[in-house]
Amino acid sequence: VALILVPLLKFYFHEEVRRAAVSAMPELMRSAKLAIEKGKAQGRDLSYLKQLSDYIIPAMLEALHKEPDTEICVSMLEAINECLQISGNLLDEGKIRSIVDEVKQVMTASSSRKRERGERANAEDFDAEEGELIKEENEQEEEIFDQVGEILGTLVKTFKASFLPFFDELSSYLTPMWGRDKTAEERRIAICIFDDVAEQCRDAAFKYYDTYLPFVLEACNDESPEVRQAAVYGLGVCAEFGGSVFKPLVGEALSRLNVVIQQPNARQSENAMAYDNAVSAVGKICLFHRDSIDSSQVLPAWLNCLPISNDVIEAKVVHDQLCSMVERQDVDLLGPNNQYLPKIITVFAEVLTGKDVVTQETAGRMVNILRQLQQTLPPSALGSIWSTLKPEQQHALQSMLSS
Repeated sequence: VALILVPLLKFYFHEEVRRAAVSAMPELMRSAKLAIEKGKAQGRDLSYLKQLSDYIIPAMLEALHKEPDTEICVSMLEAINECLQISGNLLDEGKIRSIVDEVKQVMTASSSRKRERGERANAEDFDAEEGELIKEENEQEEEIFDQVGEILGTLVKTFKASFLPFFDELSSYLTPMWGRDKTAEERRIAICIFDDVAEQCRDAAFKYYDTYLPFVLEACNDESPEVRQAAVYGLGVCAEFGGSVFKPLVGEALSRLNVVIQQPNARQSENAMAYDNAVSAVGKICLFHRDSIDSSQVLPAWLNCLPISNDVIEAKVVHDQLCSMVERQDVDLLGPNNQYLPKIITVFAEVLTGKDVVTQETAGRMVNILRQLQQTLPPSALGSIWSTLKPEQQHALQSMLSS
């Protein structure tokens, strides 16, 4: 089937044929991988999948290089990314090289098309209709950059530090994307690529902190919520993996995160993901850089932001961290004379009765903590905390504690 479909990637007489051929490529690789995993590939092993990816991926790169339609370019990049995820580390260095070279070419071509449109917009005979057309074309270019970001993210996640020499080559293409003259989407993509590198490459990524962290810190207070979310997530990653390299920046990071959290509309829908990621980042600073902060101030402020519920991945991380701190009887979290215990129990109640904001394992540990508190706290103290909960929360918790 591949031998029939792959040549159709360059069937220039009909774009729908090219579109269909593009969408078939990841499916061909997926079905080959599944057949091997289920033992239905007539004795073939992973070398067959490598053979298939070595045929499909270069053909897609070649077709992408010649593709005249921007929309199909976006689909091709998306399909290439899916193929990369399926083939994983079966790709050899030569294939990675050709992907990186094509990414450079795609970014250069896209930038020059945008520049030409900028010049068209300044022409004397420019009108509103053409303005609308340029806006649509520029949105398609953003989708191209978005898919490039996804591809680089996949390569970083797959090859980790061994991809960094290629990342170094690309940095002169990526650094301009941080500029204030770029769109919010381009800035977001650039930050996400750095976040991936910092998260996947750990110590090997320290050499990039000096270049990229000033951008990340500044972007925490960007007017775009999506840029803010990517930036505060990046600060959380650097707090977790940055060790002594991140330590001198803890104070500035906390103040930038505080601005995001204290924003008047911080929890409204368009800002909620940035808020949740900022709260998570503060939690990571508390966890990994306790000696650099005034934890008797920062931890109660962090607790006050809980629970979070919009970014369910970060919610699970944060609520697990809270649970661990309570299990350790963290003095700064519990406060003098356990004064923050009512807030902690309220957070547990909201988390345990919420939707998909806690793992099963963490939920079990929270229930155990509540059972222990039932045994150790005076009934009057527990009763007064209990009375602040909503009736449905009280009911749900009672059934959890008694089961």
